[in-house]
Amino acid sequence: MAMTVRELVAEPQLGLELLAGAEGADRPITWSHTSDLPSLWEWVSPGVLLMTNGMSIPEDPASQVQLAEALVEAGAVALAVGAKMHAPEFSTEFVAACASLPLPLISIPYPLPFIAISRAIAEASLLEESRRIRQTARIYDLLRKATSPKESWPELLGGIAAELRARVHVVDAWCLHPWQPGDPALPAGLIDRVRGINSASTPGTRHFLWNTDGDSSILLMEIPTHPHALLVVLPEAETKPDGVVLLHVATVLGLGLSRTALAMEGQYRSGGEFLLQAFGGRITAAEASRRLEEFGIPDDGTRMLSLPEAPETNLPEIHRALWRHGTSSICVVHEGRLHVLMGVRCPKELLLHVLAEKTHMGLSTALGAHEIQRGLRESLWALGQATASGARLVEYVEGVSWLGPRSYREGEDLVQRLLGPVIEHDRKNQTAFMATLEAYLGNQRSAQKTAMLLFVHRQTVIYRIRKIGELTGLDLAESDSVARLWLALQAYYAMGNQAPAG
Repeated sequence: MAMTVRELVAEPQLGLELLAGAEGADRPITWSHTSDLPSLWEWVSPGVLLMTNGMSIPEDPASQVQLAEALVEAGAVALAVGAKMHAPEFSTEFVAACASLPLPLISIPYPLPFIAISRAIAEASLLEESRRIRQTARIYDLLRKATSPKESWPELLGGIAAELRARVHVVDAWCLHPWQPGDPALPAGLIDRVRGINSASTPGTRHFLWNTDGDSSILLMEIPTHPHALLVVLPEAETKPDGVVLLHVATVLGLGLSRTALAMEGQYRSGGEFLLQAFGGRITAAEASRRLEEFGIPDDGTRMLSLPEAPETNLPEIHRALWRHGTSSICVVHEGRLHVLMGVRCPKELLLHVLAEKTHMGLSTALGAHEIQRGLRESLWALGQATASGARLVEYVEGVSWLGPRSYREGEDLVQRLLGPVIEHDRKNQTAFMATLEAYLGNQRSAQKTAMLLFVHRQTVIYRIRKIGELTGLDLAESDSVARLWLALQAYYAMGNQAPAG
C-alpha cells in the first residue's frame, strides 16, 4: 500500500511538522512533485504531495485561500513548504482553510533536501508502482487484442472502464455528444457540470482537470491527436484512478480513435470519387444504388447539401462529425464548393449543429439513386438563394422569390435566353464579355470604374457593352434591360457557375 501523509510526517529522520489539515492526513500519497512555478495547482495530479520553497505562495490571505482550494480541486493530498526559505507568512485564513478543506499543510525543516522526502515516498511506493506498471500493461493489451475498429472500440472503452473502476465517456468537447455513434451518452445530470468545468478551464489545465463536488469526483482530459475529443472519467470506487495510468489511458484511446479515423479516410476518398463520377453522369442507376448501400446510406432516398469552400469548413471533419452523430454521408470538393450526400432522414437541425454558424447551405429535395445530378443542380440553386438572402440553410422546395425564377429549370431557361449568346461568344472568341457585364452592372454602369477594375481602356468597355447589347438584343441604357440582365446573372451564379475572369 502507498504511504499516507500521516505516515510520512511520522518518519523521525525527516522531522516534518503538520501545521494544519490533520483530518486529511490518512490519504495515500501516490507520488511527490516539486514546483515553484506560478499557479501551483496546474502541476498537480491526484494523489500527489506538492513540495515548494514558497516562492509561488501569494502574500495576501484571499489568494492563499484560493491556492489551497485550487490544490484540493486538482487532487493534491498535501502541500509541503520549506521553512526559512521564500514563503511568506501563512495567514490565519490560509491555515483555517487548510484545516477545513482539509489540505494537510506540512513544514519542511531547513535544510532538509526535498529529495529525501521523495525517496521516502518512492521506497514506500515500490509495490504501488509495480501495480501501476501491470495495470498500464493490461490497458495497452486491450488495444493489442482489438481486431476491427467497429468491433473493438466498445470493447476497448469497456475494458478501460473496468480497469479504472469508473464510468468512461469520450465526448465532443463542443456539444458533449458521444464521440462515436453507439457510445453511452453522458448522464443528463452531469452535462451542465461538465460544460461548466470545461468552459472555466484554462489552456494550461484543460489537458488534465479533476473536479470534486462533495463525494462526487469527475476528470476531464484531452485525448492527444484528436482536437475536441474529451475523456470524461467518473470514478465508482473511493480511490481515484492513478494520474500516470490515466495519461496512458488517453494515449490508448487516441490510438483507438485513430484506427477508426483511418478506416473512415478510405470511405471519404472512395465516396468523393463516386460523387464526381455521378456528377458527370458516368454511373448507372443500378451501380449508384449498390455503391450507396456500401457507403451505409439508406436506400429510401438521399439529399444533396452544397456549401461554399472556406477556411472554417473542413470537409473531412464534416464527414466525421455527421458520422459521430449517426449519419453516414459521402462528400467531395467540386469547382470551389463542398457537396455532401446523405440519407433523406438526416435532420436539418443536425446540419446546423455540425457546420459553422456563418456557413450558408443549400439543400436539395429527396433524390433517388439515379438523380444525383439533379440533386447537385438543386442544392447549388438553393445555396445561391441562401447566400443572397443571408439564410444559413435554404431548401430547394422553399422557392425563395428574390431571384425571379422559381426553380433551377426556370433559371436555366432565363440564362440561356438572355446570356447564352454572350457565353457562347466568350467561349468561341476567348473574350471577356461576361466579366465585363458583371463589372459594369456592379459599378452603377460606370464605364470608367469598370475599366479601372478590369485594367482596360474606357473605350474598350464601351465597345464591349455595345457588343453585348447586339448579342442579347437589349439596350443597356434601359432600366428594364438592366434588370433582366442582372436577374439572369444571379441565376447564372445560383446554378453553380463561377464568376468569369476579367
